[in-house]
Amino acid sequence: MASSLSSIINQPHTVQRLKLHCPSCVTIFRKHKHKHNASFPLPRTYAYRASPRPLTLITASRSFSHSNNWRIPLSVTSSLELLLLLPNLNPNTEAPPTGRIYHETYGCQMNVNDMEIVLSIMKNAGYSEVVSVPESAEIIFINTCAIRDNAEQKVWQRLDYFWFLKRHWKSNVATGRAQSLRPPKVVVLGCMAERLKEKILDADKMVDVVCGPDAYRDLPRLLEEVDYGQKGINTLLSLEETYADINPVRISKNSISAFVSVMRGCNNMCSFCIVPFTRGRERSRPVESIVREVAELWKEGVKEVTLLGQNVNSYNDASGIEKEVESGSNWKLSEGFASISKVKKMGLRFSDLLDRLSLEFPEMRFRFTSPHPKDFPDELLYLMRERHNICKLIHLPAQSGNSTVLERMRRGYTREAYLDLVQKIRSIIPDVALSSDFICGFCGETEEEHADTLTLVKAVVYDMAFMFAYSMREKTHAHRNYVDDVPEETKQRRLTELIETFRQSTGKCYDSQIGTIQLVLVEGPNRRAPDSELMGKSDKGHRVLFVNLPIPDREDVNTKRNPVIGDFVEVRITRSTRASLFGEALAIN
Repeated sequence: MASSLSSIINQPHTVQRLKLHCPSCVTIFRKHKHKHNASFPLPRTYAYRASPRPLTLITASRSFSHSNNWRIPLSVTSSLELLLLLPNLNPNTEAPPTGRIYHETYGCQMNVNDMEIVLSIMKNAGYSEVVSVPESAEIIFINTCAIRDNAEQKVWQRLDYFWFLKRHWKSNVATGRAQSLRPPKVVVLGCMAERLKEKILDADKMVDVVCGPDAYRDLPRLLEEVDYGQKGINTLLSLEETYADINPVRISKNSISAFVSVMRGCNNMCSFCIVPFTRGRERSRPVESIVREVAELWKEGVKEVTLLGQNVNSYNDASGIEKEVESGSNWKLSEGFASISKVKKMGLRFSDLLDRLSLEFPEMRFRFTSPHPKDFPDELLYLMRERHNICKLIHLPAQSGNSTVLERMRRGYTREAYLDLVQKIRSIIPDVALSSDFICGFCGETEEEHADTLTLVKAVVYDMAFMFAYSMREKTHAHRNYVDDVPEETKQRRLTELIETFRQSTGKCYDSQIGTIQLVLVEGPNRRAPDSELMGKSDKGHRVLFVNLPIPDREDVNTKRNPVIGDFVEVRITRSTRASLFGEALAIN
């Protein structure tokens, strides 16, 4: 036995596995020459426990020399596996199994993209297997949202169930409810992790690891801490982290559309919003890293990319800028708009990024979300008009139609400035589609102020809108300075009125498309008629349905074929509802 172990230890560049099939005791010592010439034990010690299951003991030292001797006490009670992991490993060595991952994501598309970054980090750390149900996982990730209370309540409900899987693991396995190999580690990620870290960790041992949006690289270490009886927590916010060097693991493997994060954080400090406190300050990825990621997506067959950011059109790649500019100088905002935050270094702006991407990938379609109305300078609008592959859809969050409420919200504009911007956008991009966000029942909102929001919706005529009742968040400016004094029933009644007003006006947008020819990216079959109809999105983001029949292919005029997922199809719109367009497919573009 000693001879066998000696042969293993004396191979410094390998990982070897040794099976011991009888009770035995092996001791090895390493002689380490200190400046006092004394003998010292291993520089790092790992605990182990006797178990009928395979035991994995990992020892590592950066100063290892294969001429040294090692002694490690090891009691073996049954058939055990000993894995000695030596430094300077062969890079081709396969990582040991570390557990299967299950993941759930709540909230915005940024959270989905973050989950793809997490999966990439975990894959590089040896966690390569992902399962579709939590009952089969040894690690459960739940990526959270803190924007509204409703989203947080859903997360707490799921944590209750994951706690049940962990605490009653033995009985769950015995009854066939669970198939995991050990009690799962529960990991809370995202904005809720940052906002409620103490509450989550104190919740009856419900959660093992809490990791904020800027600390995902630390996840493998945090999971290791749990093995030694510690709680893993890292919610530090960063002024630099963008994960620019991480190649995300796409959750939708065969999707023809993808999301690419270009910036993180927000400097706007709107009084109702928790994002600056959970996501930190704005920082942008270098243009080159974004171009590389989009190029990889193009090779994988992706036809449409949505650029993501909490305030995506305030993108500012100052990585190549050495000198500071005068605070706020040369940083153009939309006319009539102001910003609390001043720009210290001005680099490549969002229009520069879109210009580069749309030129280098002319056959790929580009969208972006979520922007702020203040960051739509004229050059961005003219670029959108000129480039055929930049979608003519602009998300323009208003939040309210009343100037007094907008001031309390610290939005940096008035109702009049917002309407002027809408007019300018439509004069430069006549066929543009507009969407928006609205909050009902913000602190102090009166019936007259609510009525102004209804008239704004009627005046603008949006294609899409996201509408919510106000939910106060701790740490925000509103929480510190205002009173949430609008009753919940009043909020819900106003929300109902706003939704109805939107539905009445948006029909005009859809009806105006009848008779036009729209370029539709095919996303898949229509779920209601999967054998006969296809579904896709137009340049404006409208859902378009059409019958799946052989049609001409522009690349080969003598050929007719059925469209497939990923094709761009010219569709003549024949009718509409308030949610969808229906048409006749003419040709594959």
